[in-house]
Amino acid sequence: MFMPRSLKVKRPAQVSGQVVNKKSKVGQQEKKDEGRSVTLVQKEEACEDTKPQDETIQASGESTGLTESSVEEDGHKSASSDTGEEEEEEEEEPVKSFKKSQRWPEPGEPVCVMCGRYGEYICDSTDNDVCSLECKAKHLTQMGMGTGADAFNRKDKNGDERSQPQQPAVDIGEVGERETGYSYRDDRFISGLTDEQVQRIKQELGIETQGRDVRRPIVEFEHCGFPATLSGNLKKAGYEAPTPVQMQMVPVGLSGRDVIASADTGSGKTVAFLLPVVVRAIEKPAHSASSPVALILTPTRELAIQIERQAKELLMGLPNMRTALLVGGMPLPQQLHRLKSSIKIIIATPGRLIEILKQKAVQLDKVKVVVVDEVDTMLKMGFQQQVLEVLEQVPEDHQTLLASATIPTGTEELAGRLVRDPVRIAIGEKNQPCANVRQILLWVEEPSKKKKLFEILNDSKLYQPPVVVFVDCKLGADLLCEAVAKVTGLKTVAIHSDKSQWERNRILRGLLDGDFEVVISTGVLGRGLDLVNVRLVVNFDMPNTMDEYVHQMGRAGRLGHRGTAITFLNNNNKRLFLEVVKRVKPTGSILPPQLLNSPHLHEQQRRERQKAKQGSDDTLVTKNNLIDIIRKHDRRKK
Repeated sequence: MFMPRSLKVKRPAQVSGQVVNKKSKVGQQEKKDEGRSVTLVQKEEACEDTKPQDETIQASGESTGLTESSVEEDGHKSASSDTGEEEEEEEEEPVKSFKKSQRWPEPGEPVCVMCGRYGEYICDSTDNDVCSLECKAKHLTQMGMGTGADAFNRKDKNGDERSQPQQPAVDIGEVGERETGYSYRDDRFISGLTDEQVQRIKQELGIETQGRDVRRPIVEFEHCGFPATLSGNLKKAGYEAPTPVQMQMVPVGLSGRDVIASADTGSGKTVAFLLPVVVRAIEKPAHSASSPVALILTPTRELAIQIERQAKELLMGLPNMRTALLVGGMPLPQQLHRLKSSIKIIIATPGRLIEILKQKAVQLDKVKVVVVDEVDTMLKMGFQQQVLEVLEQVPEDHQTLLASATIPTGTEELAGRLVRDPVRIAIGEKNQPCANVRQILLWVEEPSKKKKLFEILNDSKLYQPPVVVFVDCKLGADLLCEAVAKVTGLKTVAIHSDKSQWERNRILRGLLDGDFEVVISTGVLGRGLDLVNVRLVVNFDMPNTMDEYVHQMGRAGRLGHRGTAITFLNNNNKRLFLEVVKRVKPTGSILPPQLLNSPHLHEQQRRERQKAKQGSDDTLVTKNNLIDIIRKHDRRKK
């Protein structure tokens, strides 16, 4: 059987690699008035009349093989008695028989591998999360039909071979690069292409790579040779064909190489790094309950929640594949309890992970792959020390995957210290705004911003709910939210870091479900989140950096959809004028004349020309150019 997560699960002994099914009967329960310690001792019984009627479900005419786990708290033991049984029956909530009786999970809670509801129970046969007896029956039936149960298992404890699907590209058991445990081989179709054909594909898709022995890009996910269950999960999640960043990053990641990837917002970077992580986690057995195989670091809680949700979509139906979400703003005890369940993949924010590491509730000494998402933010001063502190706990021979839409030169140099012999991947124009988003820049003075926003929300050609409006401070978000709701009558809500995590999750779900027409946000929604139904973004306050501008406007162009980003500018943003012209003008967007005629812009352009001229004077002197430099100086003297 399986037991609720509120109790401590003790697995039955394994014999010949198989779990021994035992019918157990809960023994005496001993209560203490002060300590309230509870003891439940397993006792084998053959009595069928003690088994509740609703605990048996037949699947496909066969028994599901449900067994009960022994439960033990505080390490005490006592003799069984009828009185103890009656007390426990009164206290224990009956196991839910049908999935319709189970609630939907809150963010960070385990999810049923079959239906997606709250995974309240642990299936002993597969160690997966299930919500009810019904889903456990379906899950065991599915495993018995060979739909992925043995996809990456090699041998049981007696050394008997288990069935394995043929893998044309990913070979489990061979020694790959950096002893990854597998090696990636190009599919026959890919290896059959000429170098000219591969180069033409990369040019047409805007794929640029740097590094030695870079793997050829795939054209279809089938070229990776994933297990049938993982391939099916990809299709169920809507990933029919790979995006350019996935075409290049997935094969490089599967080959065990370190990666620094830069691609547009909404280009599919999350799945591009999740697939190598999932394959590595499938292949590597769990060393212990507190030693994960993969670690994914993100800057925000919302992004971590989204990544875990996408990871669970890919892991559906794969045995012994569990994730843990470790983020602040959520109860710590639940996260600590989750870490006791043989976790394979951890998705975390650095602050909460360091807090848990100090409690020694998890060890990172077995981690084989580390992902740092939104690496430009993660390596800034606010996160840099925390990220480095976490990476000190990880073995040196791990694989590192770094990804972001924008990676400035300074950040890339620092990121280069975290990787070894990396492959650099850039999709499209590096650090440029998303091509799917139409950019409209308006010169609006501070007193007129609210009026202009109301005009946009009343314009039938521009207004496409839900609208995300970015502001630069929390108080501004609350005040603007009240003003928009009062003047326009639209259903408006504000989200920022002062809101509780529960409230932020509720607003984010409402945004995705279309419950809100306008969402006023600080930067918490600016990075990584797939707001797939958002078509209009308004930068009420211009971001402090152009990199943040690229991320915020990219919320309107997720997953290839077209959108619009409207940005208000004035002299308060004069520090960014030159960068705005450099990044926005090449896209064909019309810039306001107040910006182009600004003396601040002209001064910045003059300084840049002067700096470039000085830079040309600092040419390194060599034997080949010595005479030319002397002649140039002679002309200046004349």
